[in-house]
Amino acid sequence: MLFINAAFLGDLMGRTSLRICNRFFGAVIFSALLVAAASSSALAQEKRAATVEKTKMGPYRALAHLAYASFEKGDLATASEVAQILERVWDKSEDYGGETALSKTNPDLFKQIDAAMDDFITPLINYAKAAPDSGQIKAAYNNYLEKLRLAN
Repeated sequence: MLFINAAFLGDLMGRTSLRICNRFFGAVIFSALLVAAASSSALAQEKRAATVEKTKMGPYRALAHLAYASFEKGDLATASEVAQILERVWDKSEDYGGETALSKTNPDLFKQIDAAMDDFITPLINYAKAAPDSGQIKAAYNNYLEKLRLAN
């Protein structure tokens, strides 16, 4: 009889510890899912903020947004890098755009956009030499976006 009771107690203890383990691991998994959901929500907001429009000027607008968002966060190194990428992509697309390049189809608008882009990116690229003025950057960013809208 003692043997049966010990076996019964062992089985009961095993089921109890199994329930405790299940609850513990369930709580750990639930916590991990909450962290993952919060992370994916933050990433989704970032992705929405940098959506590339399917227009001719969409990639330039998206790169400008990323540069400006980095500037607003105080990450001047990233803002500078993205501004340099924006400049290179713009220049290369004009170099290899052939007859469809904006510089060929609308030279005046091309010059306006190019000048607006330079006003926006130059302070970001040269941030190490002189701290960019927040008001100047915001005005140049908005002007650049407005010029891009004219080309769509």
